[in-house]
Amino acid sequence: MASEPTDLLGHPRGLIFLCGSEAWERFSYFGMQSLLVLYLTHQLLLAEHAGRVIGLGALRGAIEAITGPLSDAALASQIFGLYAGLVYLTPLLGGILADRWLDRTTTVVTGAIAMALGHFLMAFDATFLVAIGLLLAGVGCFKGNIASQVGGLYGADDPRRATAFQVFQLFISLAVIISPLVCGTLGEKVGWHYGFAAAGVGMLCGLGTYLWGRRWLPASRPHDRMTRGAREQLSGAEWRTVALLVGLLPVLAASLVGNQQMFNTFVVWGERSFDLLFLGYEMPVTWLLSFDAFISVVCLVGTIAFWRLYARRRPEPDDLTKIALGAIVMAVAPVLLTAASLHQQATGARLSVAWGLAFEVINEIGFAILVPVALSFYSRVAPPALQGLAMGMYYVSFFLCNLVVGRLGGLLERMSAPRFWLMHAAIVGGGAVVLVALTFGGQWLRAARVVQAG
Repeated sequence: MASEPTDLLGHPRGLIFLCGSEAWERFSYFGMQSLLVLYLTHQLLLAEHAGRVIGLGALRGAIEAITGPLSDAALASQIFGLYAGLVYLTPLLGGILADRWLDRTTTVVTGAIAMALGHFLMAFDATFLVAIGLLLAGVGCFKGNIASQVGGLYGADDPRRATAFQVFQLFISLAVIISPLVCGTLGEKVGWHYGFAAAGVGMLCGLGTYLWGRRWLPASRPHDRMTRGAREQLSGAEWRTVALLVGLLPVLAASLVGNQQMFNTFVVWGERSFDLLFLGYEMPVTWLLSFDAFISVVCLVGTIAFWRLYARRRPEPDDLTKIALGAIVMAVAPVLLTAASLHQQATGARLSVAWGLAFEVINEIGFAILVPVALSFYSRVAPPALQGLAMGMYYVSFFLCNLVVGRLGGLLERMSAPRFWLMHAAIVGGGAVVLVALTFGGQWLRAARVVQAG
């Protein structure tokens, strides 16, 4: 464990470089993602472009074999959901790769190179699916293994760990502020491929940052090289922990549905629903994602400050309680979009962007409470031999969530907007109810054990 020197609010120096590397990777990822569904609907899926994309006909046939015939808009939502979902599944494979065969440095560097190539190949219609494949493989190698190294900077009981993951999330949010402004504006106003190329440059910057700070990062393989058999010898308590972590995945996925829909149907719906005039200039709809990221930064800083002040007077809630609280807040956000849609139906006029900003504020307050704590929870309780795998496992919740998001996004053509957003509120609220039940159930069980011990 690397613990000295410290120069970031009393945290190890390696945290700066891990945060910087992840920020550049998220700049590239969210820059591309902010354009993806718009690029699909406005260019790639049009007849004059779709025929040039290698493998697109086969992909469409495979998707429609499951869903039935789809319009171009519904297909775009499905492709977005598959990509955004698989982005969060591949870290599971990347964690296994780093834990069992490669060291984490090699895995991270390989992932960064694959992602940069993928972004640059997005500059050509024909290689769209090849680019997507490289991006998926690259994120899988990069993402979970960066996050696990954040945890590796601290001891299991180090109280700085949760704060470190909040700082980590803060850097991500800063990157997301900038990426739609740069990549989104280039893509919408200059040319789609310029936006994708900018994302590729960002990924190369992330690779350079990681290599620059390598000397201050945890050992590439945190444990001695072990045989596969030794890695599989977990205790009964460790297997129960793994079962808990797996069982939480669909619950977390439901809680994140409203947040993840922001990058898919929210952008498409917002493009036709919001008045986007800003100082006489029609701003790109992707700027809404930059506003959201700015709000996220404010909420993350506010959350860190709040819990520090709270801890001065009383013990902080445990991780599951915080996660449940975050889910409750996030369930309120889609209700605001339901109200906005009802208002638009009644007036027939475009909506003020203030409705979208209100949605983003409520959503990001819940996100700031839930996501960093959930990431810290998985890092803290996972068996040591499965650290990389456990961090990849955490991102499976986003995989499940985005599969649902892609499927739900295609329903907007067949549902009224108020019903569409109310459906999202119900799904997120359902996840919150389960998390609250788990929280109170865990408190009851701990109290019962105390009584029995007495």
